Amino acid sequence: MENKSMLDYVRNSWSNSWPMVLIMFFEFAIGITDVYIAGKISKEVQASIGFVSQIYFILIVVGNAFNIGVVAVASRLFTAEKQEFYKLSYTAVVAVFFISIILASIAFILTPLINDILSPPEELKYYIRSFLEIYIFMIVFHYLLIVTNGILRSSKMIKKSLITMSIVCVLNIGTNILYVFYLGVGFRGLVLSTLTAIFVGALINIYHLRDAIFKVRIFDKNLFKKAISIGWPTSIVQIGWQLASIIIYVLISKLPEKNTTFMAAFTNGMRIESIIFLPSFAFSMANAVIIGNLLGEKRYEDAYRNSLWTTIIGSAIISIMTMLVVFNAENIANLLSKDEGVVKASIHYIYISAISEPFMAIGTILIGGLNGAGDTKATMKRILGSLWGVRIPLAFLGVVLGFGAYGIWWAMTISIIVQAMLIFKRYYSRRWIKYEI
Repeated sequence: MENKSMLDYVRNSWSNSWPMVLIMFFEFAIGITDVYIAGKISKEVQASIGFVSQIYFILIVVGNAFNIGVVAVASRLFTAEKQEFYKLSYTAVVAVFFISIILASIAFILTPLINDILSPPEELKYYIRSFLEIYIFMIVFHYLLIVTNGILRSSKMIKKSLITMSIVCVLNIGTNILYVFYLGVGFRGLVLSTLTAIFVGALINIYHLRDAIFKVRIFDKNLFKKAISIGWPTSIVQIGWQLASIIIYVLISKLPEKNTTFMAAFTNGMRIESIIFLPSFAFSMANAVIIGNLLGEKRYEDAYRNSLWTTIIGSAIISIMTMLVVFNAENIANLLSKDEGVVKASIHYIYISAISEPFMAIGTILIGGLNGAGDTKATMKRILGSLWGVRIPLAFLGVVLGFGAYGIWWAMTISIIVQAMLIFKRYYSRRWIKYEI
C-alpha cells in the first residue's frame, strides 16, 4: 500500500467519522443529563429511567433495523443511480411513518402489562409506567428522525445531520432542566424533554431533505423490499440484544441484597461506558456509508482497505478514551449519584467493562462495514451467538456461583471479546465484498 493511498483512506474515514463522533457525543450528553437529573431526584427514578430505556429501545428496533437497510441501499444508489436514490428517499420516509404508527398503537395496548411481565422492584413500578406512557408518543417522530439521518449520511450530507442533532441536544438538555426544576413537571420532565427535542429534530431533517424526498414521489416496492431484506437481521439482533439487556436488569433486580443499588449502578455504568461506546457506534455508522459508497462505484479493494483504516482509527481513539475514563472513574461516578453504594458499584462496573472496550470498538466498527455491504445475516449469527451462547449463560452461572452483579458484568465483558473475534474473522474472509443488493 502506498503512503498516498493510506492517507486517502485515513482522510475519507475521518471526514465521514468526525461528524458522527460529535452526533454520538450529543446523544451521550442527552443520556448523561437524564441520569444526572434522575439521580438528583432519587435512586428509584434513576434506576427506572435506565430500565425503561432498555424497553424503549425494543420499541424502536424496527426503525433502527429498517434504517440499516436504507443506508446500505441509499449509499450505493447515491453514487450509482440518483433517480433510484430519490425514489428510495420517498419510499423510506413514507414507509417508516406508517410502520411507526402501527408500532405505537401496539405499544399503547401493551404498556399496562409491562410491570406484570417483567416484575421490577415494587418501588419502581409507578415511575416505569409513567415513563412508558410518554415514550409511546415519541415513536413516530423518533422513527422519522432515525431514517432521515440515515438518508443524510448516505447522500454525503452528514453535516446537516450534525446540525440537526446539535439542536436536538441543546433543546433536550434545556427543556430537561426547565421541565424538572422550573415548571414543576417533576420526574416526567426527563422524558417530555426528549419528546420535545425529537419532534423538532424530525421536522428539521424533513426540511433538509425536502428536495430528495419529494423530487420523485414514487413508492417503490422493490426498493422497500431491498431495505427490509437487509434490515430484518439487524432487527433480530437488536431485539435479541435488548432482551438480553432486560434479562440482565431482571437478574440484578432478583439479587438477594442491594438489588436497587446495583440496578442504579448498572444504569450509571452503562451511561458512563457510553462515553466510550458511542464513538465506536459513530465510526460504525460512518463505515457503513464508506463501504456502501465505494461498493456502489465497484471499488472493491478500496472498500476493504478503507474499512480497515476506519477500524484502526476508531479503535485507537476508543482505547485512549477508555484509559481516560478508567483513571477518572471515581470522579465521574460521584457526579451521577449521591448514594455511596451506587457510586462504589458503578466504579467496579467501569473497571470490568474497560477490558472489553477495545474489542467492542473493533467488532462494532467492522459490523458497520459489513452492514453497509448488506452482509447483515452473517453479522446476526455472530452477534446472537456471542450474546445468547456466551453472555446469558455465563451471567446465570455467575449468579448461581454467588458472584452477584460482578459475575454478570464479567459475563458481558467476555461475550464482547468473543463477538469481536467472530466478526473480525468474517471481515477478513472478504466474502462480503461482492454481496449483491
